[in-house]
Amino acid sequence: MHPVLLNDFKRQWAEIGSDVLRAVEKVGASGWYVLGQEVRRFEIALASHWGVREAIGVASGLDAIEIALRAAGLQPGDAVLTTPLSAFATTLAVLRVGGTPIFCDTDENGLLNLDLAEDVLRSDSRIRFLLPVHLFGQSLNLDRLGELQTRYGTTIIEDCAQSVGASWQGRATGTVGLLSATSFYPTKNLGAMGDGGAVLMNDANLAEKVRRLRDYGQSAKYLHDEIGWNSRLDEVHAAILSEAVLPRLTAWTSRRQQVATAYTNGITHPAIRLLRPASPSASCEHLFPVAVAAEHRADLEGWLKSQSIGTGRHYPILIPDQKAMTAANHEVRGELTVAHRLAQGEVSLPIHPQLTQDEVERVIAAVNAWSKGSQ
Repeated sequence: MHPVLLNDFKRQWAEIGSDVLRAVEKVGASGWYVLGQEVRRFEIALASHWGVREAIGVASGLDAIEIALRAAGLQPGDAVLTTPLSAFATTLAVLRVGGTPIFCDTDENGLLNLDLAEDVLRSDSRIRFLLPVHLFGQSLNLDRLGELQTRYGTTIIEDCAQSVGASWQGRATGTVGLLSATSFYPTKNLGAMGDGGAVLMNDANLAEKVRRLRDYGQSAKYLHDEIGWNSRLDEVHAAILSEAVLPRLTAWTSRRQQVATAYTNGITHPAIRLLRPASPSASCEHLFPVAVAAEHRADLEGWLKSQSIGTGRHYPILIPDQKAMTAANHEVRGELTVAHRLAQGEVSLPIHPQLTQDEVERVIAAVNAWSKGSQ
């Protein structure tokens, strides 16, 4: 059997390769490689696609969160309420700008539990920042986020690294907070051929600040108004995203959603729980996570591997449990019971636009045929 991969970049290249090469040729022929017309063109297209006023390209998703926090006014020592279940970059950004991450538990789908988040905000008025993550491509309840922002005067920075195209009751993620951040890492739904990211916002003054921060803090050539970053989206990546990826994003998202619907309807194994979004949420299906008992995870993974089906783990160690956090100032509010259970039992199934229907059916059949203890 040929393998069913978690991501299949060779198939993706077969689809977009000619457009990528044309984009690279255009940049090469232009003679301008950093912060030129291609970056600006992509920023305008991305902002229009997302439904925001401004999108500003930076070097990575991590930088996008860092710069957003700085632009929002975070000062060293400020507390930032966030999730323990995410890529480490979410918390790393807080630490790198001098903030103190505060963690509370997730809901059963792995997203920040907004009821618990409200309890924390209510009990601790010093927490001025909230950094939620729209994990797996699922949207948090944007209405609740807006309420928390208004009720507690909290500055919200949305981590949308996995949620381009996701929405809550028709409203796109990344449109509630003061700023939001996304990533163009190759595995993302809108992925480049290397690192990249963007900061999104509707405030023109904040946009100018972000543009300064990404480029050494310059307001003009050799005029440095503040301490900034060297964090610029390359012209080549911007051209590739504009020419080859963004025009396909809507169709690719639709295909991901078709695969997710087939999995949702077809996977019936009683020991496997599908982590599906609440009904008002339209997921962009960045990942398709399922959960099993911790003691059975390796067995399920082994069985699927024997069937030539790839799997992933997102994320097996909670952020506050990482070794790096022993030297970092942080706090945990309450027990992280749900997040721990998910970290120990989550398995991600293949989901990408190039999956064939036969492969989707193979995954469903293999998952349903799993017999605990078979590996």
